[in-house]
Amino acid sequence: MMDWMEIRQPLLAWYPEHHRELMWRNTKDPYKIWVSEIMLQQTRVEAVKGYYKRFLADLPDVEALAAVQEDRLLKLWEGLGYYNRARNMKKAACQIKEEHDGIFPRSYEEVLKLPGIGEYTAGAICSICYDSPCPAVDGNVLRVMTRLSGCFDNIDDQRTKHKVRDWLRPVYEAGDCCCLTQALMELGATVCLPNGVPQCMDCPLFKLCQANRDGTWDRLPVRRKKRDRRVEEKTVYILRNGDDYGIRKRNAEGLLANLWEFYHIEGTLSPQEAVHFIADQGFGPVELEKEITYTHVFSHVEWRMTAYYIACAARNDTLKWVERGALSGEYALPTAFRVFLEREP
Repeated sequence: MMDWMEIRQPLLAWYPEHHRELMWRNTKDPYKIWVSEIMLQQTRVEAVKGYYKRFLADLPDVEALAAVQEDRLLKLWEGLGYYNRARNMKKAACQIKEEHDGIFPRSYEEVLKLPGIGEYTAGAICSICYDSPCPAVDGNVLRVMTRLSGCFDNIDDQRTKHKVRDWLRPVYEAGDCCCLTQALMELGATVCLPNGVPQCMDCPLFKLCQANRDGTWDRLPVRRKKRDRRVEEKTVYILRNGDDYGIRKRNAEGLLANLWEFYHIEGTLSPQEAVHFIADQGFGPVELEKEITYTHVFSHVEWRMTAYYIACAARNDTLKWVERGALSGEYALPTAFRVFLEREP
């Protein structure tokens, strides 16, 4: 059985010299760390940087987040995906305001009670901001720890996550929790890589690693096989009347809830069928300007979309008609639809 205390000093010595300079690493403000951690879930670091800066400029604290209108919140989140992350942050901010006088809670148990915050995020906030001995176990940490130990338990199983947390707890209880959390995250992100060959010779834990000794790094970590995505075909209409574009708001529940979208129907229509259909809806099509195809992949479903850009002589009141500038600046279009705006004729 591995003595996990052996990883402590190598990690603490390695991190200060080898970590990336990221703006959320220059603070211990729990609000700012919380924002970064939620944004970084299922999103690449490079993609988050601009969003993080813009979000904090507009919503610098819990009070501002609790008060923001949902349309503005979703616009700030536009392009990051998984929009319920943003909605849960607003719910949590309201809860902090009501139950904690607007002050971010300090205990792991209280942080864990906030909407949208699980064991990993609570551990990250408490260890980084308060130096609490609360291991933060995400995918990067699970990969590092299962390779170090040669553990073939499925990391999608909560029991495996709890086992790894138990392994780390005594390491954290010795102190320097902030540095330990960030060192483990950084090691998994930049050295013990999720895709491709790990940079073992750059790893401070190289000599302790069971997977390196056994040559099993390419089989670890073990994960549950993903289900095949459901495929849906859609015909999308980018309708323009003068300088205005027709958009509509999605339902309040379900995928991309309450976001704006271009008019679309299920199935794939030919150009002739598409023009006839939109004429029947009362839009008075004048010219089919462009046709493109685009596939957007969600975690569980794949949208295969054929889009038609059509200049219209008439408006249908089922849509909201807005200028291009307003569409860019005020209305939250998810990436699945915004891509068509970016590729317009």
